[in-house]
Amino acid sequence: MKKLLIRLAILGAVGVTAAVAGSFMIIKSRTHDIDTSTQATSPEQQQALIAQGEYIARLSDCAACHTVPGGTEYAGGLAMQTPFGAIYSTNITPDKETGIGNYTLQEFANAVKHGVRKDGAPLYPAMPYASYTIMPDSDMVAMYEYFMNAVPAVKQENAPTTFPAIMSMRWPVAYWQMLFAPIREFKGNSALSGIENHGAYIVEGPGHCGACHTPRGIAYQEKALTNDSSDLFLSGALIDGWRAKSLRGEGQGLKTWSEDEIVEFLKTGRTDKVAAFGAMGDVVEHSSQYWTEQDLNAVASYLKTLSPAPGKSLELKTQPDTTTDLLLTDTFRAPGAVLYMEHCTICHRVDGEGVPRIFPALNQNTAITAQNAQSVIQITLEGGVMPATPADRMAFGMPSFAHLSDEEVATVINFIRNSWNNVSPEVSPQDVAEIRHFLANKAPNISSVKEDK
Repeated sequence: MKKLLIRLAILGAVGVTAAVAGSFMIIKSRTHDIDTSTQATSPEQQQALIAQGEYIARLSDCAACHTVPGGTEYAGGLAMQTPFGAIYSTNITPDKETGIGNYTLQEFANAVKHGVRKDGAPLYPAMPYASYTIMPDSDMVAMYEYFMNAVPAVKQENAPTTFPAIMSMRWPVAYWQMLFAPIREFKGNSALSGIENHGAYIVEGPGHCGACHTPRGIAYQEKALTNDSSDLFLSGALIDGWRAKSLRGEGQGLKTWSEDEIVEFLKTGRTDKVAAFGAMGDVVEHSSQYWTEQDLNAVASYLKTLSPAPGKSLELKTQPDTTTDLLLTDTFRAPGAVLYMEHCTICHRVDGEGVPRIFPALNQNTAITAQNAQSVIQITLEGGVMPATPADRMAFGMPSFAHLSDEEVATVINFIRNSWNNVSPEVSPQDVAEIRHFLANKAPNISSVKEDK
């Protein structure tokens, strides 16, 4: 028996050694020499490259993950919650001790496009290199010029993950990359117009919309990286406690949205009926409000070509509005009506229509009527603030209602989700308790930063 155990231990050690060695071979196969022909050869070209790189960084939404709210841009420290623990975004300022100041152009490109660090270790897939891989080398040249020569260096140490020790080993990630983050190029669709294909490139690549809006599998991989591979692409997902809505053509998706409304939402974070919140608010704050009109129109044009998500209702469920008249006559028959009148009507009004571009409507708002109510519960407990853009004078906020009990929160949410024209599944106090527990146990951000002198 003892000899058998020894043999098994030896076989296990040999197997692990072989697996680790194999991971190094996979990582090496992911790196390649990039085309540097677009590097600047004069000060004028360098300034143009810096401006181009800044825009590409905005288009790629680097700041949203690598900047803590209220912290210095690109200094990292944002806690990203995963099923296994928190991953902290890294410092990508050009600080030579704690940032990327010692990265070569080649190493920078390998990290962004292929998920390989300067030291050869694979990056966790919280970094959307599965999308960035289709970006051209010229974008890497421009971004490198911007980060190294225009972003202030900030000395802030990178934080380790909160993963269990056995899951903090990086070499298995190489096998994940081999399976789920293939090195590829953008392939346009001949059935799409030029502007639609341009929108597809932004959505699939620098915009990495699928990182939030595409459901993930058991290995935390996106179930589809392109629309051509599966109509699960952009069909909606749960991430960091929020529901990222479907961007496809069904009722809960973008069926009722016009291209102009999509452009308006991406540029300003709101329309007459809805407002960005949660992670989408960060996207508008740091990224999409800066996009060119050409890029905004391209993305909107492409999204409107997507078919309905599989297995989802083509139309929103509705019912006749009997709620407004009852509330106007102080008739509080439905559970939650009194709570709604006490806490919600001052902003969202008796008819649930809110105030255009100031307070979002609750009636027929797909963020409200979604099958999964996590977003509604989370914003009720935590509150939120609209993104700030030049299009509107104020970034209005919603207060936290965490002082309400789980039963009260569930009751008022059920009232909202099933009043006016809304028809939605009910949530339970247990659903609220679970989100409250999730929020209470989220890993904190790291926000102490200090610029190099």
